[in-house]
Amino acid sequence: MLYRESGQFKTSYPADQAIFTIRQDRWFFVLLMLAAFVGVPLVATDYLYTALIIPFLCMALAALGLNILTGYCGQVSLGTGAFMGVGAVVAWNLAFRIPELNLLVAFGLAGLVAAAVGVVFGLPSLRIKGFYLAVATLAAQFFLPWLFTKVGWFTNHNSSGVITVPRMTLFGWEINTPMEKYLFALGVVTILALAAKNMVRSNPGRRWMAIRDMDIAAEIIGIRPIVAKLSAFAVSSFYIGIAGALYLFVYLGSAEPDGFNINLSFQALFMIIIGGLGSILGSFLGAFFILLVPIFLTRVPPLIGLDMSTAAIAHTEFMVFGALIVFFLIVEPHGLARLWQIAKEKLRIWPFPY
Repeated sequence: MLYRESGQFKTSYPADQAIFTIRQDRWFFVLLMLAAFVGVPLVATDYLYTALIIPFLCMALAALGLNILTGYCGQVSLGTGAFMGVGAVVAWNLAFRIPELNLLVAFGLAGLVAAAVGVVFGLPSLRIKGFYLAVATLAAQFFLPWLFTKVGWFTNHNSSGVITVPRMTLFGWEINTPMEKYLFALGVVTILALAAKNMVRSNPGRRWMAIRDMDIAAEIIGIRPIVAKLSAFAVSSFYIGIAGALYLFVYLGSAEPDGFNINLSFQALFMIIIGGLGSILGSFLGAFFILLVPIFLTRVPPLIGLDMSTAAIAHTEFMVFGALIVFFLIVEPHGLARLWQIAKEKLRIWPFPY
């Protein structure tokens, strides 16, 4: 009886188009933000920040960017890791070569460069789609890390090819501790997630979904595929580029450009498949699930008396991920987000039959 919209009337168009139209959803979001910004810093340890929460935020943002392209516009991409590398390398060069540059400006410029690169590799989507487009975007995954490795300027001619993050400051606030890095990442991810939620409900988002559902019909009613597809590639790569910058600056600290490999691309793809294609919430649910499974497989076997090697755990992860992808594709193609939506719909009419 607590989750009802009875008596909650919309008296204006903005109220009807709000992100959270039900009062309970608004309160839940406020409580979630309070828990994230206030509760987590009070109870979380440094290990929890570095092992789970910070990588979750970074990969959730990357999955969100990929979901905009694949889930909302229907364009398959296997270049997520490469676009994350673009954002990381560009943000590092800006922070290293222009120390006085604001960190948020460096991240924004890195996202814009990643967006431009994404548009270039998205050009084949104007002529091909499906598996062939996946192969075309896969070319970015091999070309861009090779470029960053072979051209010494990107790594300041470091013989090892490793880039190390300089000191991070934001408006005079020095970001050093895991808690400070978490709060910085959380703020960036929250703003971009709310922006994406509004974007997919606007005209560009409707164009993307029209192209996804039936591109020929969308073109007949006046939607230009070249604008819709390339804008989806640009916005998606912008988000992924900022995710790569966050991944380097607040999580890794130092990395080789070649480290942004195809494994990250597949990981992001698994996140949106399991979390739910075409869902902002699904990107976060999928990221949390994918990052939690390895920790679960590492911690649980010793508790029940199983002695598993590191290689066995790694192989088990691939088996579990593969089984879960097949399960969700067959049973619930819209992933965890759809299960959450069904639970909310049943709760709204409980205790009456569904």
